[in-house]
Amino acid sequence: MPARLHRELIGDDAAHLLLVTHGIFGSGTNWRRIARQLREQRPEWGVVLVDLRGHGRSELGAPPHDLAACARDLRVLFDELHGIEAIAGHSFGGKVVLAARALAPTTLRQTWMFDASPSARPGAERDPTNTVTHVLELMERLPRSWSKRDDFIAAIVADGQPHAVAQWLAMNVVPHDDGGGSFNLRLDLAALRAMLVDYYARDLWDVAFDPKLPGELEVVVAERSSTVTEEDRHRLATAPPHVHFERIDAGHWLHIEAPANMVELLARKLPTPLPVAKR
Repeated sequence: MPARLHRELIGDDAAHLLLVTHGIFGSGTNWRRIARQLREQRPEWGVVLVDLRGHGRSELGAPPHDLAACARDLRVLFDELHGIEAIAGHSFGGKVVLAARALAPTTLRQTWMFDASPSARPGAERDPTNTVTHVLELMERLPRSWSKRDDFIAAIVADGQPHAVAQWLAMNVVPHDDGGGSFNLRLDLAALRAMLVDYYARDLWDVAFDPKLPGELEVVVAERSSTVTEEDRHRLATAPPHVHFERIDAGHWLHIEAPANMVELLARKLPTPLPVAKR
């Protein structure tokens, strides 16, 4: 059974929807500011901010916790939220929305991958230079319960992580249900590890380059990130006509480092909405 996903709609009067999701450890709220600014420039589009399974306020769902399960979770939203014409995801979420492209209805017009690659990188979770895995291992070692959120932040910073990253991770440290004033890490770290392993193992170039699947593919590369390799970039440069390749001068967290560029790009390239059929 698919996981029930938490979603937040920015612009409940819009008939045309862009679904946006996040990277590992994140939540849909990471994109709230961009969504609101995009609405100011393209008011005909609403933005649905979605928490993936096991993230934010979404259900964990049943195993296996992999890209295919995450994609099936998103597919349900096409039936529940009429008007989804574009989907977008950052990092891990970028590969999820690419997998969802293979399941999407013909009404899908665009899929956006923000600093995410279709390539497989098997074993990357064991790479000692992999900062994502390092953060996961750190949280696996740390307690799950904290008397103060600031104590969690201090423990992350003490490991050498930037304060901004620690504060972002601390969004997952929430008040305990018993109301006693303590805080719990709400992430299921075992499930997230399973998702990461599958993320690195899957090659989705066939989904990216298949012209028979619905809509165009927009790949946005952060220039100061190594997520999309040189080999990936060469492959994108010779992609079929439905695949478009954009660059932004930012690191991997491009929505944090260059939010204005992200808003400008989306506002410029989101398609003119098709007329809504009269009911």
